[in-house]
Amino acid sequence: MTADEVLQELAALGSEQTKKTFLRHGAREPLFGVKVGDLKKIQKRIKIDYQLALDLYATGNSDAMYLAGLIADDARMTRQDLQRWVKQAYWHMLSGCTVPWVATGSRFGVEFARQWIDSKDEQIASAGWSTWSSLAMTKPDDELDLAELQALLDRVATTIHAQPNRVRYCMNGYVIAAGSGVVSLTAAALRTAQAMGPIEVDMGDTACQTPDAAAYIAKVKAHGSLGKKRKSAKC
Repeated sequence: MTADEVLQELAALGSEQTKKTFLRHGAREPLFGVKVGDLKKIQKRIKIDYQLALDLYATGNSDAMYLAGLIADDARMTRQDLQRWVKQAYWHMLSGCTVPWVATGSRFGVEFARQWIDSKDEQIASAGWSTWSSLAMTKPDDELDLAELQALLDRVATTIHAQPNRVRYCMNGYVIAAGSGVVSLTAAALRTAQAMGPIEVDMGDTACQTPDAAAYIAKVKAHGSLGKKRKSAKC
């Protein structure tokens, strides 16, 4: 399929209701308002297509950009590809999901996670913290630098309240991911959650709420899922 053919299919699948929801959450034109479930049906058919993913992301259409992440050949993504994608990730479904997921599956996940969290750009910094979260939830513990992940928890505890809005949300998500995905860090993550206290994030004109990190980790523990890794960051 070509990008133009995919865009035609997306246009037919879009709905005004979904579009309005995405716009309230931070999306902007162009987009059709395609439900993620429908995007996954297209993903299942296409599977993986490196060039098509690049072409779709380059359209600037939010639906196409999200789909691009689902079908991207992560292993083939270059540094230039990922840097271009993160700079164009203007709202949280792209900066907090698409780009981190693909970065995690690439050869450059840790490299860019380290780099992006220091960015002055709110969306890029968010992508960095979300990449760390995805790494913690997908990579075997012996492939992770646990001392570095611990240092990141310490950084969250002391700096989260001074960060931009969306960065606070993603840092909170990192505490949850580290505490849930790496058993040896669960206690440290819970201490971090206690130290940072309630996290206020402006969700705009939506009913979304910031999850309580300690409560979330406790729920994962109650389900017997601490340390359970996911096969892929993409969902």
